[in-house]
Amino acid sequence: MKVIIHGGFIGESLTSPETKRAKQDSLGRIAEQAYQFLKTHTALETVVYAVALLEDDELFNAGLGAHIQRDGKVRLSASLMDGKTQKFGGVINLEDVRNPIQVAEKLIKYDDRVLSGEGALAFARENGFDYFDPITTHRKFEYEEKLNLNNRKGTVGCVALDGDGNIAAATSTGGKGFEIPCRVSDSATVAGNFANEFAGISCTGVGEDIVSGALAAKIVTRVTDGFSLQAACDKSFVELKLFDGFAGVIGIASTGEIYHCDSHPTMVWASFDVNLQVFN
Repeated sequence: MKVIIHGGFIGESLTSPETKRAKQDSLGRIAEQAYQFLKTHTALETVVYAVALLEDDELFNAGLGAHIQRDGKVRLSASLMDGKTQKFGGVINLEDVRNPIQVAEKLIKYDDRVLSGEGALAFARENGFDYFDPITTHRKFEYEEKLNLNNRKGTVGCVALDGDGNIAAATSTGGKGFEIPCRVSDSATVAGNFANEFAGISCTGVGEDIVSGALAAKIVTRVTDGFSLQAACDKSFVELKLFDGFAGVIGIASTGEIYHCDSHPTMVWASFDVNLQVFN
């Protein structure tokens, strides 16, 4: 059993040492909670559990405390993928809901598994997700001062391998901040979140770059074709250099290999298999 999570990127020039340490501490705590949860739950249930915890932590750009778009609204995107069934569920630009990853989890049981905007919100309300305003005082200040124009790279995610050998991945984001309203990120697409029986990947970074590189699906496909997880990631990141792609990934292979990499400093992440690891 293994679990790895990420909390997006931290801008070295804009993140205080105290905030950096707080993010590392939070990731370590959530990684350990997720691992304990994984002992009695499936990989799919675990990635939803872990990402919901990350969404509830205002240190990260997902759920509570997500970035605010140019028109003053928060719109959230999230997805999950079950490597065992090859089912993908996602929501795009969902407003006024606390945990978009849990809405995506509900959708995975339907024929129509990716919803956006008003349709996603109607589905959430029909399934018991009440109104929630995710804007924090800090994000409101950032929006008013437009400081988030310089610190836009953030997402959270989790990949898990359960005791039965099944893999799942989940990713959630609050967007870039101050983007054109209703801009679509990678996080609710197979470019940003993908899993099958061989590997699972969750991405963070600039969504447009991740989509251009078809990153998560490409890495998992390479593992399926016989690459090690590290070799698949490294080759895919070499290809990102062609357009200076800004991305980071976490992943687990069915062999138990666990790996992370990023193209620019610095993605924060934590993993837990037997021991806890927290890195920035």
